Amino acid sequence: MKRIIFLFLTLYFSTVNAQTQNWQDALHQWMNSEDMEESYGPETMELLEELAETKINLNQTTREELEQLPFLSAQQVEAIVEYLYRYAPMRSLNELQMITSLDYDTRQLLLFFVEIGPEKAKRIWPTLPDIQQDGRHTITGTIKIPFYERKGDSDNYLGYKYRHDLRYQFNYKNRIKFGLTAAQDAGEPFFANCNKEGYDFYSYYLQIRDMGRLEGLNLGMYRVQLGMGLIMNTGFHLGKLATLQSLGRSSHTMTAHASRSQYGYLRGAAATIRLSRQWHLTAFVSYRPMDATLNADETARTLLTDGYHRTQTEIDKKSNTHETDLGISTGWRKGTLYINANAVYTRFDRQLKPQKENALYKQYNAEGNDFFNASLDYGYTNPFWSISGETALNRDGALAAIHSISFRPTDTWKLTAIHRYYDKRYTALHASSFSEGSGVQNEHGLYLGATWNPSWSWLLQGYVDYAHFSWARYLVSSESDAFDALLLTRYSKKQWSVDARYRFHLRQRDNTDNTLLINRYEHRLRLGSSYNLLSQLTLRTQADAAMVTWAGNNTKGVMISQQALWQWKFLETKAFVGWFHTDDYDSRLYQYEPSVLYDYSFPAFYGHGIRYSLMTQAKIGTHFMVSAKMGVTNYFDRSVISSGLQQINASSMADLLLQLRVIL
Repeated sequence: MKRIIFLFLTLYFSTVNAQTQNWQDALHQWMNSEDMEESYGPETMELLEELAETKINLNQTTREELEQLPFLSAQQVEAIVEYLYRYAPMRSLNELQMITSLDYDTRQLLLFFVEIGPEKAKRIWPTLPDIQQDGRHTITGTIKIPFYERKGDSDNYLGYKYRHDLRYQFNYKNRIKFGLTAAQDAGEPFFANCNKEGYDFYSYYLQIRDMGRLEGLNLGMYRVQLGMGLIMNTGFHLGKLATLQSLGRSSHTMTAHASRSQYGYLRGAAATIRLSRQWHLTAFVSYRPMDATLNADETARTLLTDGYHRTQTEIDKKSNTHETDLGISTGWRKGTLYINANAVYTRFDRQLKPQKENALYKQYNAEGNDFFNASLDYGYTNPFWSISGETALNRDGALAAIHSISFRPTDTWKLTAIHRYYDKRYTALHASSFSEGSGVQNEHGLYLGATWNPSWSWLLQGYVDYAHFSWARYLVSSESDAFDALLLTRYSKKQWSVDARYRFHLRQRDNTDNTLLINRYEHRLRLGSSYNLLSQLTLRTQADAAMVTWAGNNTKGVMISQQALWQWKFLETKAFVGWFHTDDYDSRLYQYEPSVLYDYSFPAFYGHGIRYSLMTQAKIGTHFMVSAKMGVTNYFDRSVISSGLQQINASSMADLLLQLRVIL
């Protein structure tokens, strides 16, 4: 009886609090633009797009499947599993509001990735007729047409100026997935020069999940995350605000690399096998080409990650180095207590030899042919506490360690603390974890965060983060410190919400003579308001401001933007306009802008100008979707945009994105 009454109440609240129309908008509420920039935005968004396309059936899910959603904390995953154990089958997504550890923003985001389906017996190995009947083929083609000429288009680029890609994927209930992505950047040769086979980059993959003892198998291109990312994380990475939301969760995941990105993936085979109820084993092997800038002695000075092959100079660097990776992880779990032992070995066919002369900050960069890292990651979760950590060593015995603890004293309070220590001598080529700096090296820091939900309508969040760097960094010739703090509040009522966010960031840099460290102070403020009209029109008004003080100079920036989303039957239209005025690049402002599927950017605006875009998406029947987006940036303070081969001799730039999607 209590459950029935609560369902009626949650149905009411879910109706009056509906604020978001798609998962991108919900993610924007959950994270901020700076977080997405820090989190390698395009890769993050493409991973979530893949997860959103085939939703998780909560009546047939497992803990491992829920852990694929990187925005859920360990406590939230366990709370969902516990609720399903006690009350399954779920009859409505409104029941998620009965799980008190799911805050409003996380719940709104989760709704786009889960569904309520029938509870029926799952075959360990599905039959071919089942796969043919329930599998889905998807073909997506995208082209970007610029209405401007870059300097390289007429001088050095060997291809035409259009960027395009083609994607095919087959998906059977997230258990069997295979596909091919072909991508071409603007300026790269097509069926010519080094690309005689057509596109500049191909990503191909096969992924199998949840087949008896075989928990996962990946062939082709894939990404791997082990623990908290100290030795291996080529997948999802969170910024500081998003880390507060997910409470610093540890994860062991493998995902297919379906992206057009040419960095961060592995190529070969990876598998996870359940040895018993408590034990599992993960192993992977990879061999892939890399682009590198070479020294005179044919050693590799710098590994390149941009994937551009537009000029003869860039083509000469294509696939001139090869990387082999071997990894293994074995783990034990009983309930919510777990421990995993992990190891990764990497070898290059060329010696890595970064130029360290006159660059003190490069003194401890990775060098050599062979690299080895090992770690232990561990954790425990109960309804009130969640503890996770990882301790790692590299081949030279240098240490890296990170530990997270979260505490929920009540349903309205969440507290998080993260301590990390990364030795200046620690190197791990595939590491990506929580940090203030640019990697898992040369950092010692403490992060404290809190979330308070005093009612259905109010949210208050904040964090403080202090980091010390014991060795030189880029633009810093001695040990230094950094401090970062953020405070966010949001009030939601029926069809509208208002929010405010302030961030203070202190970093130290060399003065102009490189004789003294001086503080660089950065202040950022955001005020926003959203409003829903009859569930068809959503408006978002936002004002951003920045002020940076450094070396006696004060630079300021402001941006005012308006977004509108209108939905009617099969048609969806998104409009954006933003006016910006900043003194320089230091006072730049980030902005989220809706776009077509698989096209995500969180650009930084600086100077004086206006940005506006219009996107329309139409679903034609059940099999076709057509999208088009026109975007224009007008600058009032310049007659030349960008520099080098990307230089545009004009004060404005416009481009058109076209996309056709076929689902069979």
